[in-house]
Amino acid sequence: MAGFKDLKGQGHAPTLFMAFLYFDMSFMVWTMLGPLSTEISEALALAGHMMTAGEKATLLSLPILSGALLRILLGFGVDKLGAKTTALMAQTVVIAALLTAFFMGSNITYNALLIVALGLGFAGASFAVALPQAGQWYPPKLQGVVLGIAGAGNIGVVIDFLFAPKIAELWGWESVFGVGAAMAIVVLIAYAFLAKNAPADVYTARPKKLKDYAKLLKDKDTWWFNLFYAVSFGGFVGFAGYMKVYLMNTYQADMGSFGIDVFNEPNVKVIAGYFGALTIFAGAVLRPVGGAIADKLGGIKSLYIFFGVVVLLAIINATVTLPFGIAIVVLFLIMANLGMANGAVFQLVPQRFGKDIGIMTGIIGAAGGLGGTALIKTLGWSKGAFDGYSAGFMIFAVVVLVALSGISLVKTRWRTTWGVSAGGRI
Repeated sequence: MAGFKDLKGQGHAPTLFMAFLYFDMSFMVWTMLGPLSTEISEALALAGHMMTAGEKATLLSLPILSGALLRILLGFGVDKLGAKTTALMAQTVVIAALLTAFFMGSNITYNALLIVALGLGFAGASFAVALPQAGQWYPPKLQGVVLGIAGAGNIGVVIDFLFAPKIAELWGWESVFGVGAAMAIVVLIAYAFLAKNAPADVYTARPKKLKDYAKLLKDKDTWWFNLFYAVSFGGFVGFAGYMKVYLMNTYQADMGSFGIDVFNEPNVKVIAGYFGALTIFAGAVLRPVGGAIADKLGGIKSLYIFFGVVVLLAIINATVTLPFGIAIVVLFLIMANLGMANGAVFQLVPQRFGKDIGIMTGIIGAAGGLGGTALIKTLGWSKGAFDGYSAGFMIFAVVVLVALSGISLVKTRWRTTWGVSAGGRI
């Protein structure tokens, strides 16, 4: 089983670290609107704009949607311009969006927030840069753990939920964007000095044309990976983006009884951030564990396990009214298995599409973002239509079951064709 100790003497450690940090910072600002949803809604209400449930869902899902589509563009940039140049350009746009929200502050309008949300999509698209930049430095047998480490940057959303509501309570919600911009600038400078593109003797870039994208989209394996990642990453980022809204709508009274705000008197919005961070932390930190498990057991078997657990827990949450404490445990385990499934999917992708990893990371990453957008909208629809989330969780469980069926359909062909010479366990 490939582990962290196997990385010694391999690849380029500073680039791997900066890929993680760049993705961590990017993921933090990409999902920033989620933990600030209540505060922003209250601020707009004071300015005379009462957000409807549909407008709130649109605002939360827009960075996810734009990030999904921009992943294809940035994946193209990785192959054309190189990962480093692409990352620097994208991060500049993100910093501009953060500063816009900060300086407009309480004068910001809903439409201006939508523009900021579009800009934050460039942060979500960083996935299509950070993972291939890290993976290009390392051999096939280490792809699971390497891409797991780089992808664990999604722990940034945990930082969001831990600190954004508290910063907003102390200094105003707009200050969160100012802090985010300052941190993003520091990371940008460090990345510019430390990260390097893999040299030609390690990885040879093969710039693609649009017809190359079209060719890959005709490959049925592309669509299978799209489905699997739309479920795993889409589930993770969708639940993460909507987690505070879900907890506030479902367990606000329960959270109000927790006096765990060590900085001040308990504030239910801050408490919701803490519990949201707890559940999301599982999926973020366990992504490299999922990749390492997939290196040992094979990506297919690992996905069977991770998706199977998610189906069971989603059905339980949809059919049983759970006490708050048990619900948090269930959400924690759902996010944990989705995070590990993310690592397992990207243990397989470089083995199947090693020569096209830049483009494929963009395409499959886009599918993940679209899956997250669909989940947020589904949960919002469930709340609006039935005043609850049972229908939303059940629909998600059915989609995961479809993915499990897909794994059954492709496993034999994958193992007997490209899997034979892939270089790692399938």
